[in-house]
Amino acid sequence: MAGSDRTAEAVVAPDAVKILIAGGFGVGKTTMVGSVSEIAPLRTEEPLTVAGLDVDDLLGIEEKRATTVALDFGRITISDDLVLYLFGTPGQQRFWFMWNDLAIGALGAVVLIDVRRPESSFAAIDFFERRRIPFVVAVNGFHGRHPYPAAEIRESLALPAHVPVLLCDARERGSCRDVLVALIDRLIADVEFQPSPAS
Repeated sequence: MAGSDRTAEAVVAPDAVKILIAGGFGVGKTTMVGSVSEIAPLRTEEPLTVAGLDVDDLLGIEEKRATTVALDFGRITISDDLVLYLFGTPGQQRFWFMWNDLAIGALGAVVLIDVRRPESSFAAIDFFERRRIPFVVAVNGFHGRHPYPAAEIRESLALPAHVPVLLCDARERGSCRDVLVALIDRLIADVEFQPSPAS
């Protein structure tokens, strides 16, 4: 406006960080993305059918009626200068081929664990360890219960000390946000402890 002494402030876009939410079949990945996302999450769920009975292991999750066949997508603003884009991976083994594509550009991951079936998330831990993608382990307390302390879970999964293990509830936004903040803290710590390049 003519005659105005106001100066235009520079608008700086926040940093966007891609994060994967991974784990076994039925551990709560879709629930976690939906709970924490500030936008309506994109979901690619399809009903479980009789045709999949011989393929999908529903032991312990007999009440499950649908499954993610591609990905879940959500977004959460952590601070004015940091936005996380969340990509939930499919959990069934026949869809694992998609993980390689989803991992492109990801700075970190959350591996969600169901302590009733911890073996269902072993493949996710191995995936990120082999690709050297930093991750945290989040133990989803189904029905709000956590029968084992984090230290005991760490020992049973043979996780190194630098991998955070957190107890969470995938249904609660605050709990999921705390997990994501812990992952960001780990990413920052990893950068700070990297040796400086030789000059």
